[in-house]
Amino acid sequence: MANPFNQLKDLINSLEDDFEKSYEKHNAAAGTRVRKGMQELKNHAQAIRLEVQNMKNASKDGDAAAPAAKAAPAAKKAAPAAAKKAAPAAKKK
Repeated sequence: MANPFNQLKDLINSLEDDFEKSYEKHNAAAGTRVRKGMQELKNHAQAIRLEVQNMKNASKDGDAAAPAAKAAPAAKKAAPAAAKKAAPAAKKK
């Protein structure tokens, strides 16, 4: 299996010409290829994130810690949402 980091670098390098054509020459077809490549980059990045998370979870000791770890991210997601709701009220003052 190829190194995921090298795969990302290769993908980015393969898009260089299309970026130049899209941004400097305003070539619409090159812009389409850039968008397609960026979506592929996003998908690769997400796959790598999941792989790293799975490796981290597999390295944890004990089954009792795993359910607690799964519950914690849900609590973290709720906290930033509450903070975002409170922030606009503070700005109005």
